[in-house]
Amino acid sequence: MNFVWENFVIQLVAFAILFLLLQRFALKPLFGIMEKRRQTVLEQMESAQKNRAEADQYIEEQKQALQQARKEAHDIIEQAKTTGSRQADDIILSARNEATRLKEEAVREIESEKNKAIADLKAQVSGLSVLIASKIIEKQVDESTQSQIVDKYLQEVGSKS
Repeated sequence: MNFVWENFVIQLVAFAILFLLLQRFALKPLFGIMEKRRQTVLEQMESAQKNRAEADQYIEEQKQALQQARKEAHDIIEQAKTTGSRQADDIILSARNEATRLKEEAVREIESEKNKAIADLKAQVSGLSVLIASKIIEKQVDESTQSQIVDKYLQEVGSKS
């Protein structure tokens, strides 16, 4: 085989021209597209990391909100228990006061009725005393008869009351 320098140089020049043309029109745009793709992938990765950080922050906020809601619910339950207990105590105290008031009122009514009965009894006794006195005066009896009549009327008054 014969080595021809002229062909070698022509092929070398053709290869260099082809390489320059390929680099200018094919490889440069191809590398540009690849660089854009690399930038897009980097942006997507950064966006994904940012979204993950936001999601983690949101999850943490939700956990805190849930914990706060549980605390508030617990506080509301405790407050309801306290209020219920206080209301029960108030109702019991009110019932006791009402019972005491009714008892005192009943005692006053009994005392009033007793006083009326005593007054009526006194009126009856005084009427009977006048009646006894008039009968004693009518009969003009001695002292022993008078004592017997008084005792008899007092027994009648005692049996009526």
